[in-house]
Amino acid sequence: MWVSGPHPQLSCVIYHSEPYDVIQERGPSGPKARRQNRIRTRFCNHKHGGGEAKTSPKSIKFLFGGLAGMGATVFVQPLDLVKNRMQLSGQGTKAREYKTSFHALFSILKNEGVGGIYTGLSAGLLRQATYTTTRLGIYTILFEKMTGDDGRPPNFLLKALIGMTAGAVGAFVGTPAEVALIRMTADGRLPADQRRGYTNVFNALARITREEGVTTLWRGCIPTMARAVVVNAAQLASYSQSKQALLDSGYFGDDILCHFCASMISGLVTTAASMPVDIVKTRIQNMRMIDGKPEYKNGLEVLVRVVGKEGFFSLWKGFTPYYARLGPHTVLTFIFLEQMNRLYKTYVLDR
Repeated sequence: MWVSGPHPQLSCVIYHSEPYDVIQERGPSGPKARRQNRIRTRFCNHKHGGGEAKTSPKSIKFLFGGLAGMGATVFVQPLDLVKNRMQLSGQGTKAREYKTSFHALFSILKNEGVGGIYTGLSAGLLRQATYTTTRLGIYTILFEKMTGDDGRPPNFLLKALIGMTAGAVGAFVGTPAEVALIRMTADGRLPADQRRGYTNVFNALARITREEGVTTLWRGCIPTMARAVVVNAAQLASYSQSKQALLDSGYFGDDILCHFCASMISGLVTTAASMPVDIVKTRIQNMRMIDGKPEYKNGLEVLVRVVGKEGFFSLWKGFTPYYARLGPHTVLTFIFLEQMNRLYKTYVLDR
């Protein structure tokens, strides 16, 4: 998931060529604003070495982006597991296995042990390695192409379009790992004789290819890409609007408390907007063939059947773990990214 942080230095850590965050792009223009941006640019260049001699290679930036996402996944994987279980609970005419997300978590711990909450971790790590690295790479390439000859970055709308495009391409590349993740996290809820029994993500990918065909690896790629677009659009719009509303209220200054509250509101909006698409993705990627026919023909059928048989609000099953995952994953990603950049600067660039 691509997230623009509230601080300009975080943006330049990730993309290095982007010293402005999306909120500043929507902010006031004029001499004062341009002067502030020049100051931020100088700060960013000073902090990260400035000049060509101190710039990290693009390959290193992409590598660190992927590794940072993988590091964060280690901590939030249990939330992904609970979210997926909740979205599959009560599928079709079956009774719901879990009443709430907390019930799901405690049931998994009781029946599958502590290790059970990390089921599918290898797939989660591969998803970050493929999705995040591709997304950052595409974003950086498009951002540089759209930057003016005078060095002026793209405007807010163009930057949003670049972010959504990069997210969609990254989601396409990461779909095989996503399919493996959904299936591995869903396995524990089934009777032993119905489980797929993948031992790790590579075993899952190999068996899916051998048993169901290579195209199955991209099953559900359309809703996966759609989710990436919705997430990017919702985050960009809701964060900027939330921050501006908080500042206009007079109760907040442009400080970390304001950024935190705006991020929480943005996460709420993003979760609400993307979950219906996410449950479609989960159901399609986990479905089996019944008498040679798939359980669902397309995403629209998933939506109709979920609403018709399980109720309208079932589209938001797993809301709590999904929402709880957004903030920590982003914060941890930034922390790991900052540390890797600091170490690389200390032991490579400054030597």
